[in-house]
Amino acid sequence: MSRIVYVNGRFAPETEAMVSIFDRGFLFADAVYEVTSVIGGRLVDNRAHLARLRRSLAEIDMPAPASDEAIEAIQRELVARNGLDEGIVYLQVTRGAEDRDFTWSAGLAPTLVLFTQARPVVDSPLARRGLKVISLPDLRWRRRDIKATGLLPACLAKMAAKRAGADDAWLVAGGTVTEGASNNAYIIDRTGRLVTRPLSQDILPGITRRALLELCAREGVPLEERPFTIEEALTAREAFVTSASILVTGVVEIDGHPIGDGKPGPLTRRLREIYLEFARTGG
Repeated sequence: MSRIVYVNGRFAPETEAMVSIFDRGFLFADAVYEVTSVIGGRLVDNRAHLARLRRSLAEIDMPAPASDEAIEAIQRELVARNGLDEGIVYLQVTRGAEDRDFTWSAGLAPTLVLFTQARPVVDSPLARRGLKVISLPDLRWRRRDIKATGLLPACLAKMAAKRAGADDAWLVAGGTVTEGASNNAYIIDRTGRLVTRPLSQDILPGITRRALLELCAREGVPLEERPFTIEEALTAREAFVTSASILVTGVVEIDGHPIGDGKPGPLTRRLREIYLEFARTGG
């Protein structure tokens, strides 16, 4: 059966959904997006995702297509119509459609698109075995704090990782790791301290990151927000990444070198379980 998707006020089978060829999201990647996990048919930490969506829209001077309450109602309706128990809801807002020009007209109506994807989130094969990553130069634009759809550098990085027999890439700028190609990056150093880069325009303010750091503070996990190098990561006890689609997932190899014993480490596994409990009950 075809999925039911949402485009500009209409729920429709995916085969019938259409966006104009003049949409600025298509022509210029003039768009922002959000991805919310679904576990047990329930949206995880969705209000935080919608707040970040508002921030991204404000940063690029794009009007919101609807209220948070209206968008969440659409998300819930899509989950119900598609019978989604576990997976994600993808949401994208573009500036709208008009004849191609680098500047845009005042009052242009934004385009709103949502769809679901069924995928394992809780019992993920990647979480069981851990990720292999390679390091690559960070070629992305300088406003990585905006969740924009211009993801060609991330696509190229992930394809380079795939060709190298890895799962993902950690991106490096100025000698230190910024983040993964589509996730925030962490290490557990030799003293057992959790280390991750502080928020700035260099990285996305991850919603899973925010929740996890709050949980770490509650659990008494020592934390240091600072940049770290690939060389430091290679000698770390553990490494992992976070994102809405993969939650907390261990990194077991960097540039062909095993991290720890080459398996997701004990603190990584504990943090994943703590986050899953939050997602099931309080997220």
